[in-house]
Amino acid sequence: MTQSTINQICKLLEPFNTERKALTAETDISADLNIDSVAVMDFVMEVEDHFDIEIPLNVVSETRSIGDLAAVVEARTKKVLLP
Repeated sequence: MTQSTINQICKLLEPFNTERKALTAETDISADLNIDSVAVMDFVMEVEDHFDIEIPLNVVSETRSIGDLAAVVEARTKKVLLP
């Protein structure tokens, strides 16, 4: 995953980062940022809109960190489907 993708995801995540924690590729989106499942889905929709991709729910449920999400985004933008 590229730093550019991580940076874009971090920027999209800012409105959901109410505690203003430092965001890195290792940040667990739900646990570290204390975001509930509804907010996570809102965030995922923002990511999908920004990158013009679709992320299936089963992939969302397996995605924990910002780095994981960046890998999914890059795979989806390159039309490579992850298992």
